Amino acid sequence: MSGIQDQFGPIDIYLFDQLLRGRIAPGMRLLDAGCGSGRNIYYFVKEGYEVFGVDSDPEAIDAVRRLGESLPALNFRVESVEQMSFPADFADVVVSCAVLHFACDDEQFRQMLLGTWRVLKPGGLFFCRLASSIGMEHQIQRVDGRRFLLPDGSVRYLVDEPFLTALSQELGAQLLDPLKTTIVQNLRCMTTWVLQKI
Repeated sequence: MSGIQDQFGPIDIYLFDQLLRGRIAPGMRLLDAGCGSGRNIYYFVKEGYEVFGVDSDPEAIDAVRRLGESLPALNFRVESVEQMSFPADFADVVVSCAVLHFACDDEQFRQMLLGTWRVLKPGGLFFCRLASSIGMEHQIQRVDGRRFLLPDGSVRYLVDEPFLTALSQELGAQLLDPLKTTIVQNLRCMTTWVLQKI
């Protein structure tokens, strides 16, 4: 890495946007729910934020723990997002990037979402990127329920605008940004969903 990459690492561009707009500031506690090997927390660890994360893959958590020598090992846990051991109202910022679309059905999606939402403090920022059907409605094939076969060959749990709008209301949340969807060469699409917990 060099230059800007040295500073920010491989952070998701839409999460970077939240950082640029001052919605994620020093002193905030950030939890990455489904952190993988830490691509979205590299910058925050480097800058001394209080950072936590969970992932169901032990190897991913090992990689995250190596991001910073002074990081307490217990900050990063091998857990599902449905059953995180962090207390309620724990984090100022909760990141869920490319996680929720792996749900097998409506019940698991709901458990994943509510488990993630539970750890966010009132007034906190929920940043979510997940696969959706928005803009690709005629290029996907239903497998069952909200699970669809995408043109890229993957099967994902897909959301759409009415579903996310209803969920935002159900959570009692304020939508901080309009929903933003990126279509990737007509193979798949990802939607950015940014909420504030009221």
